[in-house]
Amino acid sequence: MKQHYERFMRDQLTFSKKLLTDYRQIGMDETEVMVVLQLIRFQAENTMFPTPSEMAEVTNYDDQVVSRSLRQLMQKHLMTIEETENGAGIVDEYYSLEPLWQTLYTKDDKKSTQPTDQSVEVFKQFEREFGRVLSPIEIETINIWLDEDQYDVRLIQQALREAVLLSKLNFKYVDRILQEWQKKGIKTVEAAKKAGKKFHQQSNQRTEKARKRTDPSVYYNWLDESDD
Repeated sequence: MKQHYERFMRDQLTFSKKLLTDYRQIGMDETEVMVVLQLIRFQAENTMFPTPSEMAEVTNYDDQVVSRSLRQLMQKHLMTIEETENGAGIVDEYYSLEPLWQTLYTKDDKKSTQPTDQSVEVFKQFEREFGRVLSPIEIETINIWLDEDQYDVRLIQQALREAVLLSKLNFKYVDRILQEWQKKGIKTVEAAKKAGKKFHQQSNQRTEKARKRTDPSVYYNWLDESDD
């Protein structure tokens, strides 16, 4: 019986050959290549933001390996998370591989696309302080600070330290600190430390004043007055 294999061959994916020939030159490993290929397949089937679990089901990797590869792709500026609005006005997120294709086809340029040791350390420091791996959105936030806002790496690290000192361990608070420093023209770690010291002193003074207003021991206790 004649087998019509042609119809199976028509069910193909299209991707750049340079991904397979040049991936090592842009700092990718084989696991990341497989994750990218699976992502291309998912998106071809209109699943634009597959979860690590969904991707792990069709590979030999577990969820953690897939998650780590996704994080590394974003840390290497080879993938981003973008937003699009559908017909119902709902905002959907999707993985964009545009940075990967740009890097593959401009890799011969003098400008390096690889993250510096300092920028890589930022991601590791956040994970240490948070006690967990960062989510794709959190990684994208750090990339925005570095690439779009162009905050100094050391300034981001100092903002994280301030948030830790204040027990405000969340990205929104770190972002608020960075924005406040930007408004005040603070661009160095030294200036940030001075501003932080001043803030803590003022905060302690306000706390002490509030305590005195509510502490009955600072007032004359008429009830304890003894008759002579």
